[in-house]
Amino acid sequence: MLSEQEQIRRDSLQKIIDYGINPYPAAEFKVSHYSVDILENFNEGEKVIIAGRLMRRKIQGKASFGSIQDSKGKIQVYFNRDVICPSEDKSLYNDFFKKWLDLGDILGIEGKVFKTMVGEISINVDKFHLLSKSLKPLPQPKTDSEGIIHDGFNDPELRYRRRYVDLVVNENVKETFIKRTKIINSMRSFLAKKDYLEVETPILQTIPGGAAARPFITHHNALDVPLYLRIANELYLKRLIVGGFEGVYEFAKDFRNEGMDRTHNPEFTQMEIYVAYKDYHWMMNFTEDMLEFICNDVLGTTQVQIGKEKVNFKKPFKRISMTDSILEHTGIDISNMSEKELREACKSIGVEVSDSMGKGKLIDEIFGEKCESSYIQPTFITDYPLEMSPLCKKHRDNPELTERFELMVNGKELANAYSELNDPIDQKERFEEQVKLAEKGDDEAMFIDLDFIRALEYGMPPTSGMGIGIDRLVMFLCNQPSIQEVLLFPQMKPEKWETGPNKSEFLEINIPPQWIIPIYESGYTNKELLLEAKPTAVHQKLNGYRKKNKLDIPAILLEEVQSWYK
Repeated sequence: MLSEQEQIRRDSLQKIIDYGINPYPAAEFKVSHYSVDILENFNEGEKVIIAGRLMRRKIQGKASFGSIQDSKGKIQVYFNRDVICPSEDKSLYNDFFKKWLDLGDILGIEGKVFKTMVGEISINVDKFHLLSKSLKPLPQPKTDSEGIIHDGFNDPELRYRRRYVDLVVNENVKETFIKRTKIINSMRSFLAKKDYLEVETPILQTIPGGAAARPFITHHNALDVPLYLRIANELYLKRLIVGGFEGVYEFAKDFRNEGMDRTHNPEFTQMEIYVAYKDYHWMMNFTEDMLEFICNDVLGTTQVQIGKEKVNFKKPFKRISMTDSILEHTGIDISNMSEKELREACKSIGVEVSDSMGKGKLIDEIFGEKCESSYIQPTFITDYPLEMSPLCKKHRDNPELTERFELMVNGKELANAYSELNDPIDQKERFEEQVKLAEKGDDEAMFIDLDFIRALEYGMPPTSGMGIGIDRLVMFLCNQPSIQEVLLFPQMKPEKWETGPNKSEFLEINIPPQWIIPIYESGYTNKELLLEAKPTAVHQKLNGYRKKNKLDIPAILLEEVQSWYK
């Protein structure tokens, strides 16, 4: 259904076309300056060409002020009728500019820079060009004298669905995504300086390996085989270490068919890195160095505000084993517990468990429920129990543990790293344990990857690997409360669209079939809306629609319209 404003804009569009101007020209429009360049480097009388949206307009007879918003900011523009229309014909200003342009239209502006009487840097417009007509009105947030914003575009559902509108009207949103790119570029720069190789590995995989997660599944018709969207790229990167690369990394799109909340999206970005001849102690130092570098490079400080907390990414970070962490927060020593004892311990402290959970899952639940949220400052949780880490090397001092760490920040996992398991026999046994968990009903248990085991049999050097969640890192460094705020297009339920009129409800009140579509497209999308309108207004609108669209049907009489209301 078209709103009144949308209909007016479409009428203006037609008038512009009738005037002889193409509202959607194809030619390149060459821009000489951005708004920020002009504002920061004022040069009286300088000729400039800019392009952007008309976001404000104040018409004052023969002269008007407005503002143009481009990709870098906003600048005031001044339109003078006699400058724009030097000849006797003033229609370009009086009609085109004043009546047919709307806020949100994209304009090209040619003019000279000057300062107004109150000292505001502006552009005195010599020529303007319509580059794209806006048919939907933008929200118009207004800031009062006390700095309070009214009529803001604030509803999260609408903002995420219509990110294109969000970016236009909420200036701070664009800054988040600019900073996201800077963070990724900074990380890439840090890794490149180490001479590690950035690679690409398959997104569609025959075996979804490298993490404990439920995959998305699809089907390849030509090969007639199931394929999975990758849950991680770990096993492919390790194959490259087997192949002789010393260090490889990938900024990877991963997909996990799991729940959605403010810290989880089914599609997310992760950077994974694997370096030969290193262990998890080296990787902890490496991770500290990298995060400190990024903070200083992008933010100019290691002090980061995250919600109510002040978090410092200056190294060194605190380190504590998982066993000691659980002991510290629950008083329970899990180091020698059986699966049965762990299950009882969970019940004793109010942690919900299911029959499908093995030792690893039970320990993970205890830590997640009772410990995780306590770690606000960057903290390495180390030495995970063996059952929790099927791809990780056994601890050199305690075979019940693994050489693994997770980096906790603000109560959430930011990075996960191992001294990688490179014993093919041990790896096969761990995979077989995962198969048993799958048989018990664990839908996140790992698949067995025989080709990966074969690769290990050729020999993989001692290696340390680490994965860091890019979306979560951006959340922290941009002080955003949810992952949806740092994803341009977060996953959402499909939007329900009207697909056309319900013809039966119109037929009920004896509307001729040939008039149902015109009624619907005139804005009366259901019977209730039609009957709320005045018959005279409906009569005028329908005959106007008939004329405009050159319908091959007789004009409708007012008496016929009135009969629908009885």
